[in-house]
Amino acid sequence: QVQLVESGGGLVQAGGSLRLSCAASGRSFSRYAMGWFRQGPGKEREFVSAINRSGGKTNYADSVKGRFTISRDNAKNTVYLQMNSLKPEDTAVYYCAADPTERYKFDYWGQGTQVTVSS
Repeated sequence: QVQLVESGGGLVQAGGSLRLSCAASGRSFSRYAMGWFRQGPGKEREFVSAINRSGGKTNYADSVKGRFTISRDNAKNTVYLQMNSLKPEDTAVYYCAADPTERYKFDYWGQGTQVTVSS
């Protein structure tokens, strides 16, 4: 099992940047692909980005391509989401998740961190 704790959320003006972190505890962090998801007010949870076990392959939702960057540091058991050029529609609770299969089957989830983008 792996436990996930997100941090780095907050209030930012449109056009600003934030970097989210997700720290994993437990063994074998490098055995998990990792993902970021978000749930905006009144919306369903949606996929944002994912990264494979080695960090060599990433994927992004169209809505964040070119603005968000996912990365990981397996030595620190941490995955990051750098968010630039933030828009009010990026306002959401952001969750990180761990996938032991590398098949977009995310079995473990953090509690989430709130990101609010003001216009």
